[in-house]
Amino acid sequence: MAHFMTASRDTSTPRETLARIIDTARPETLLCCGSIAGEVAEMWQQHKEGSRIRTLDTSDPNATLKLDIVQDLALISDTLEHLPHDEGALLLGQIRNYGTHQIAVLVGEAPDWAFTDFIGLGFRRHAELDSDKGPLTLYTYNLDTYNHKRAWNNPRNWANPEMWGKAWW
Repeated sequence: MAHFMTASRDTSTPRETLARIIDTARPETLLCCGSIAGEVAEMWQQHKEGSRIRTLDTSDPNATLKLDIVQDLALISDTLEHLPHDEGALLLGQIRNYGTHQIAVLVGEAPDWAFTDFIGLGFRRHAELDSDKGPLTLYTYNLDTYNHKRAWNNPRNWANPEMWGKAWW
Protein backbone atom coordinates (compact mmCIF):
# COMPACT_ATOMS: atom_id res chain seq x y z
CA MET A 1 0.00 0.00 0.00
CA ALA A 2 1.40 3.40 -0.94
CA HIS A 3 2.00 5.84 1.86
CA PHE A 4 2.00 9.54 1.09
CA MET A 5 3.37 12.00 3.60
CA THR A 6 0.91 14.78 4.18
CA ALA A 7 2.24 18.28 4.47
CA SER A 8 1.78 20.11 7.72
CA ARG A 9 0.69 23.73 7.99
CA ASP A 10 3.75 25.69 9.09
CA THR A 11 3.43 29.09 10.75
CA SER A 12 6.98 30.08 9.80
CA THR A 13 7.62 32.46 6.96
CA PRO A 14 9.13 31.04 3.78
CA ARG A 15 12.41 32.86 4.58
CA GLU A 16 12.57 31.36 8.08
CA THR A 17 11.86 27.91 6.68
CA LEU A 18 14.63 28.12 4.08
CA ALA A 19 17.01 29.53 6.71
CA ARG A 20 16.28 26.49 8.92
CA ILE A 21 17.01 24.19 5.99
CA ILE A 22 20.37 25.91 5.49
CA ASP A 23 21.14 25.67 9.22
CA THR A 24 20.32 21.96 9.20
CA ALA A 25 22.17 21.14 5.97
CA ARG A 26 25.28 23.21 6.79
CA PRO A 27 26.30 23.47 3.12
CA GLU A 28 29.62 24.69 1.79
CA THR A 29 28.12 25.38 -1.62
CA LEU A 30 24.64 26.66 -2.35
CA LEU A 31 22.71 26.99 -5.59
CA CYS A 32 19.77 29.39 -5.53
CA CYS A 33 17.11 30.48 -7.96
CA GLY A 34 14.35 32.95 -7.13
CA SER A 35 13.94 36.02 -4.96
CA ILE A 36 13.18 34.34 -1.63
CA ALA A 37 15.95 31.77 -2.14
CA GLY A 38 18.36 34.55 -3.15
CA GLU A 39 17.59 36.68 -0.08
CA VAL A 40 18.12 33.76 2.29
CA ALA A 41 21.31 32.73 0.47
CA GLU A 42 22.75 36.25 0.76
CA MET A 43 22.02 36.36 4.50
CA TRP A 44 23.69 32.96 4.89
CA GLN A 45 26.75 34.07 2.92
CA GLN A 46 27.20 37.12 5.16
CA HIS A 47 27.41 34.85 8.22
CA LYS A 48 29.30 31.92 6.70
CA GLU A 49 32.90 32.63 5.82
CA GLY A 50 34.18 30.79 2.77
CA SER A 51 30.71 29.94 1.49
CA ARG A 52 30.03 29.77 -2.24
CA ILE A 53 26.73 30.71 -3.86
CA ARG A 54 25.72 30.16 -7.47
CA THR A 55 22.64 32.06 -8.60
CA LEU A 56 20.44 31.12 -11.54
CA ASP A 57 18.41 33.57 -13.60
CA THR A 58 14.73 32.83 -12.96
CA SER A 59 13.67 33.74 -16.50
CA ASP A 60 15.82 30.98 -18.04
CA PRO A 61 17.54 28.98 -15.28
CA ASN A 62 18.48 26.09 -17.56
CA ALA A 63 20.61 28.42 -19.70
CA THR A 64 22.68 29.55 -16.71
CA LEU A 65 22.86 26.18 -14.95
CA LYS A 66 26.42 24.88 -14.98
CA LEU A 67 26.74 21.25 -14.01
CA ASP A 68 30.50 21.22 -13.46
CA ILE A 69 30.33 21.59 -9.66
CA VAL A 70 28.23 19.45 -7.35
CA GLN A 71 26.24 21.62 -4.95
CA ASP A 72 25.55 20.69 -1.33
CA LEU A 73 22.16 22.43 -1.31
CA ALA A 74 19.84 24.02 -3.86
CA LEU A 75 17.04 26.43 -2.97
CA ILE A 76 14.40 27.18 -5.61
CA SER A 77 11.61 29.72 -5.17
CA ASP A 78 9.48 31.96 -7.41
CA THR A 79 10.60 30.03 -10.48
CA LEU A 80 8.48 27.02 -11.43
CA GLU A 81 5.32 29.13 -11.52
CA HIS A 82 6.76 31.13 -14.44
CA LEU A 83 8.39 28.36 -16.49
CA PRO A 84 6.82 25.90 -18.91
CA HIS A 85 6.43 22.55 -17.14
CA ASP A 86 9.05 20.81 -19.30
CA GLU A 87 11.68 23.45 -18.51
CA GLY A 88 10.91 23.30 -14.79
CA ALA A 89 11.12 19.50 -14.77
CA LEU A 90 14.41 19.71 -16.68
CA LEU A 91 15.77 22.17 -14.12
CA LEU A 92 14.85 20.03 -11.10
CA GLY A 93 15.94 16.83 -12.82
CA GLN A 94 19.35 18.19 -13.76
CA ILE A 95 20.00 19.66 -10.33
CA ARG A 96 19.06 16.31 -8.77
CA ASN A 97 20.78 14.05 -11.30
CA TYR A 98 24.09 15.87 -11.20
CA GLY A 99 24.55 15.19 -7.51
CA THR A 100 23.07 18.06 -5.54
CA HIS A 101 22.83 16.57 -2.07
CA GLN A 102 19.66 18.35 -0.92
CA ILE A 103 17.06 20.44 -2.73
CA ALA A 104 14.26 22.62 -1.33
CA VAL A 105 11.60 24.00 -3.66
CA LEU A 106 8.99 26.57 -2.70
CA VAL A 107 6.18 26.67 -5.23
CA GLY A 108 2.99 28.68 -5.26
CA GLU A 109 -0.14 27.84 -7.15
CA ALA A 110 1.03 26.65 -10.54
CA PRO A 111 -1.56 25.00 -12.79
CA ASP A 112 1.13 23.01 -14.62
CA TRP A 113 2.51 21.44 -11.43
CA ALA A 114 0.82 18.78 -9.31
CA PHE A 115 1.82 16.82 -6.24
CA THR A 116 2.51 13.76 -8.41
CA ASP A 117 5.00 15.72 -10.55
CA PHE A 118 7.19 16.32 -7.52
CA ILE A 119 6.76 12.77 -6.22
CA GLY A 120 7.78 11.48 -9.65
CA LEU A 121 11.01 13.49 -9.37
CA GLY A 122 11.79 12.02 -5.94
CA PHE A 123 10.62 14.97 -3.83
CA ARG A 124 8.53 14.88 -0.66
CA ARG A 125 5.90 17.40 0.27
CA HIS A 126 7.27 18.89 3.43
CA ALA A 127 5.06 21.82 4.47
CA GLU A 128 2.40 24.32 3.49
CA LEU A 129 3.44 27.93 4.15
CA ASP A 130 1.61 31.22 4.04
CA SER A 131 3.22 34.15 2.27
CA ASP A 132 2.17 37.62 1.24
CA LYS A 133 1.76 36.31 -2.33
CA GLY A 134 -0.46 33.40 -1.32
CA PRO A 135 0.10 29.84 -0.11
CA LEU A 136 3.39 28.08 -0.90
CA THR A 137 4.21 24.39 -0.75
CA LEU A 138 7.68 23.25 0.27
CA TYR A 139 8.99 20.16 -1.47
CA THR A 140 12.31 18.66 -0.43
CA TYR A 141 14.73 16.12 -1.84
CA ASN A 142 17.57 14.53 0.11
CA LEU A 143 19.94 12.14 -1.60
CA ASP A 144 20.58 10.30 1.69
CA THR A 145 16.92 9.42 2.25
CA TYR A 146 15.64 9.23 -1.32
CA ASN A 147 16.46 5.58 -2.01
CA HIS A 148 15.80 3.69 1.21
CA LYS A 149 17.35 0.29 1.93
CA ARG A 150 15.16 -2.59 0.88
CA ALA A 151 15.11 -5.82 2.85
CA TRP A 152 15.10 -7.92 -0.30
CA ASN A 153 18.19 -6.26 -1.81
CA ASN A 154 20.86 -8.55 -0.38
CA PRO A 155 22.70 -11.73 -1.45
CA ARG A 156 20.30 -14.00 0.43
CA ASN A 157 17.47 -13.09 -1.98
CA TRP A 158 19.42 -13.38 -5.22
CA ALA A 159 19.18 -16.34 -7.56
CA ASN A 160 22.99 -16.63 -7.49
CA PRO A 161 24.11 -15.24 -4.12
CA GLU A 162 27.73 -16.22 -4.78
CA MET A 163 27.78 -13.58 -7.56
CA TRP A 164 26.73 -10.69 -5.25
CA GLY A 165 29.02 -7.76 -5.87
CA LYS A 166 31.11 -9.62 -8.49
CA ALA A 167 29.29 -9.16 -11.76
CA TRP A 168 27.59 -6.10 -13.21
CA TRP A 169 25.46 -6.53 -16.27
